[in-house]
Amino acid sequence: MPGLGTIINAGAIVAAGILGILFGRFLTDRCQETVKVSCGVCVLFIGIAGAMEGMLSIEQEGLASGRSLLVTGSICLGALIGELINMEGLFERFGTWLKIRTGNSRDKQFVEGFVNASLTVCVGAMAVVGSIQDGLLGDPSILVTKAVLDFVIIVIMTCSQGKGCIFSAIPVAAVQGLVTLLAGFIRPIMTEAALENLSMTGSVLIFCVGLNLVWGRKIRVANLLPSLVLAVAFAFLPC
Repeated sequence: MPGLGTIINAGAIVAAGILGILFGRFLTDRCQETVKVSCGVCVLFIGIAGAMEGMLSIEQEGLASGRSLLVTGSICLGALIGELINMEGLFERFGTWLKIRTGNSRDKQFVEGFVNASLTVCVGAMAVVGSIQDGLLGDPSILVTKAVLDFVIIVIMTCSQGKGCIFSAIPVAAVQGLVTLLAGFIRPIMTEAALENLSMTGSVLIFCVGLNLVWGRKIRVANLLPSLVLAVAFAFLPC
């Protein structure tokens, strides 16, 4: 059944969020801060691993690096576009609307938790490839694997950043659901090179989310999202 993977993924995030809230009630403020920083460190290394996998290769002489110019160009131009559109503001306004509509007006961490969790679980090649596979073949296996990973991440993030993390299920359902519906149109675009570029650039954005978790919100990561589209587009430029 096409779309099953997205349903499982969104359901896993909601379940993880509920579990995280229940567990987080038993943690002191000091413990919650430690959990938040620890989660940030883990997210940092997830981002580093994903970026290095695409940028480093093993040759006879040893390790060789490449595509750094592509990643730099994608992120710098994407940041400019994102700042002009102010995508971070759109995320925050939607998060604030959710905060009010769900009766969490007094939760100071709600919007921050929603934005950080949404960016962590939405950005990446697994979401795109898994949704295309689910839409064309009715095979949710990649998204089920992603659901397990997201479950662990959201449990930890919810313990430290609260209820807002649960609602990251909404952008996950929207983005992956849309890709599943449009799988037939998107598949020809997502060549191997395009997926590699998407994965590398997405990993850098995940790294930025980790930085915000560890050192406070210093990078407007949502404004970097256009870099993902540019990274895919650059795959079709002649070398």
